[in-house]
Amino acid sequence: MGRLFGTDGVRGVANADLTAELALGLSVAAAHVLGEAGTFDDHRPVAVVGRDPRASGEFLEAAVVAGLASAGVDVLRVGVLPTPAVAYLTGALGADLGVMLSASHNPMPDNGIKFFARGGHKLADELEDRIEETYRGHSAGQPWNRPTGAGVGRVRDYDEGFDNYVAHLIGVLPNRLDGLKIVIDGAHGAAARVSPEAFARAGAEVVTIGTDPDGLNINAQCGSTHIEKLRAAVVEHGADLGVAHDGDADRCLAVDAKGEEVDGDQILAVLALAMRESGALRKNTVVGTVMSNLGFKLAMEREGIDLVQTAVGDRYVLESMKENGFALGGEQSGHVIILDHATTGDGTLTGLMLAARVAATGRPLAELAGVMKRLPQVLVNVPDVDKTRVASTPALTTAVTEAERELGGTGRVLLRPSGTEPLVRVMVEAADIDQAHAVAGRLADVVKSTLG
Repeated sequence: MGRLFGTDGVRGVANADLTAELALGLSVAAAHVLGEAGTFDDHRPVAVVGRDPRASGEFLEAAVVAGLASAGVDVLRVGVLPTPAVAYLTGALGADLGVMLSASHNPMPDNGIKFFARGGHKLADELEDRIEETYRGHSAGQPWNRPTGAGVGRVRDYDEGFDNYVAHLIGVLPNRLDGLKIVIDGAHGAAARVSPEAFARAGAEVVTIGTDPDGLNINAQCGSTHIEKLRAAVVEHGADLGVAHDGDADRCLAVDAKGEEVDGDQILAVLALAMRESGALRKNTVVGTVMSNLGFKLAMEREGIDLVQTAVGDRYVLESMKENGFALGGEQSGHVIILDHATTGDGTLTGLMLAARVAATGRPLAELAGVMKRLPQVLVNVPDVDKTRVASTPALTTAVTEAERELGGTGRVLLRPSGTEPLVRVMVEAADIDQAHAVAGRLADVVKSTLG
């Protein structure tokens, strides 16, 4: 059996891969591992548990709560809230553990479990490994001390979580959004209530789509993975901009007044300039990934802002930020981390900060986003190849060198083995889209012939 924990918790098809038994067992194991690590010393442990609106989240939440309480952990059940809200409340309430049930942008049948440590930070890999090891031990019959009587955990609903989180978002905004008309696509997910409420309290006129979750329609042709509905709605309502979230609202993409998409790189560029202006861009640096558009890198160079690039994945962006004291980072997909105000990507916070910049400058989003020119980017997935030989195959290295020579300083090539599938991703950027397609096609053929 492979490792249960991936780059963002444990995910799988609910009730097939991710069962109630697994959710319960992992929760018990997490309580034991954190207890042994000293997290619960000298006090009764408390956990915050939240979920997105997926139907399967109802029984998985029950299993997680049962597991934690059976291990002697008191549970604050916050209900349907975004992942960053659970992270925030874990820290704000002084809880020892946070648990979020969500599969983010994945389709409805999937679900996932993500654990947060005290302070609302993601668990270290070492702790995840110990949780998994403990879970497997329990599953094999290893006994554990079960509290009885007053020692069992108590469970209560914490309905104040919604207002506390929204108040936090409003409290960190640099200015209000009065005079702006904004369309919000909640992806029928965890932000369906939170995001419209936050934008409205900040002063914006709000139009909503994708804000009627029924447990089955999360991410269904809506949200940040299907932005076409938001583009149409912004134009139809004559809005200043639109904001799209994913299922658990840890990401945000935007649309300008003409319906043109503003991706995560462009959002980072706008926020980087705003934060530098206010003195909040620590070390004059923004963190991106190797998949960040070359146009973003060129824009930051032109503006005199340093760019640090990490491996793909918001956890790697966050690690770099925490290790080096940076304040802003993110991905093209819309995971944006503003570390002074959040411990993880927060789509609602990102959207609010972007709108606040529009309101403060009086400039349309399209003009602000124009600080960078997004170069055409072509991504080709080459399946069924030996991805382990990407860096050690001479013919492939030669092909990449020739492609880079052809593109010169106006483009780049990236070959990246998938972290979860037997495929290699070929990414090519160029000033001309036809050239990008041609180069990507040739490289994909070489990957297939040499690694297939």
